[in-house]
Amino acid sequence: MKKDKLKVGFIGLGQRGAAYGMTDGSIGLLGNVLKNSDDVVVTVVCDKYQERLEAAAKKITDHGYDMPLMTTDYKDVMNAGVDAIVISTSWDMHVKVALEGMEAGIPVAIEVGGTHNIDDCWKMVDCYEKTKTPIFFMENCCYNKDEALVTSLARNGVLGDISFCQGYYCHDLREEIAGGIDTHHYRLKEYMEHNCENYPTHELGPIAKLLNITSGNRFTKLVSMSSKAQGMKHYIANNPKYSERLKDAEFKQGDVTTTMIECENGETIFLKLDTTLPRLYERGLTASGTKGFYCQTTQSVVLDGGEFNHESDPYKKAFFSAENYKEYLPDDWRTITQEQLKSGHGGMDYIMLKNFFHCIKEDKPFPIDVYDAVTWMSVTALSEQSIALGSMPVECPDFTRGKYKTRKTVDVFEFPVIKK
Repeated sequence: MKKDKLKVGFIGLGQRGAAYGMTDGSIGLLGNVLKNSDDVVVTVVCDKYQERLEAAAKKITDHGYDMPLMTTDYKDVMNAGVDAIVISTSWDMHVKVALEGMEAGIPVAIEVGGTHNIDDCWKMVDCYEKTKTPIFFMENCCYNKDEALVTSLARNGVLGDISFCQGYYCHDLREEIAGGIDTHHYRLKEYMEHNCENYPTHELGPIAKLLNITSGNRFTKLVSMSSKAQGMKHYIANNPKYSERLKDAEFKQGDVTTTMIECENGETIFLKLDTTLPRLYERGLTASGTKGFYCQTTQSVVLDGGEFNHESDPYKKAFFSAENYKEYLPDDWRTITQEQLKSGHGGMDYIMLKNFFHCIKEDKPFPIDVYDAVTWMSVTALSEQSIALGSMPVECPDFTRGKYKTRKTVDVFEFPVIKK
């Protein structure tokens, strides 16, 4: 074993942590950490379920490494001499475990999800400012090819001055939610107890980076509304696997939740959560600027003065026109291998984790830091407040305490500079 390898502790070994019980193991963070084996070795794993511990330990030893320490107490990880901690627990444990890792002085990577408690956000900020222990928010969509392209286009001025962005988390999760009765998945409890934008960061994180939120710009106010909650009730009633066991389940989470956010620099953002109705997966990222428009769903780049006029079948010409802008992609996406593309979520998990470990080894600041994390996570609590108030606007806190005015933008990639 190379001495320069980082020793990593893993807390949380369910579907996201280690793809436990899933046929597609590539989406698990553990498998992608092991793919970064030139940089790291996993020395300790933690979960409250023994079967998950044993499955994770087997993955590690099958990869040629020593048997890791297995524990059901996450505090053991803090005392195991690790150089970094990866947290992929249920949403309600993210902040608690992250705070203890920061107090222990160990760099922490925390899996995404919102929080229902604004006080938790302030606790994370206060802990970081006291300990200076860096925390990395694992928003993998910030590292995705599409999001990298639109950010590079914006940084190169191709889209002009951005006025509006939108993003979706549209994902048919009915089986995952109902299946929580067997898999212990936290989404079942979340959807029964809350009504909010519960998973904002996949769509919001890339937009926030694009608009320089926390570094020259900030969210000022937010308003949310939610539709009726019928999708899960209908799904359960028509699924014999759950119809009897969950017949009395009541769900608060509306089928479609929409959120509008106002930014200090004048931009507006539209978000949509749509996870309990039948539909195709879609993140729907768009950016609208004075010179052009980007649309992830149609893979389109439409520029002012271009060929996409409304009299000449513009959709047919615009579909997949983003392929013409590959030169704007960062090196990570221009040099990615087929093996890396097969890793979690089409390669973005691999790139994200490689970036995390590189920053630790080189003592560089994390590009998605504690201020980004809590600003994005807080949308869950704020949207819940807005919906409960009859879709009234609510103020967005400035978790930087004014530092956003002078903080420098740190992108997740070094984007090419294209001279035109």
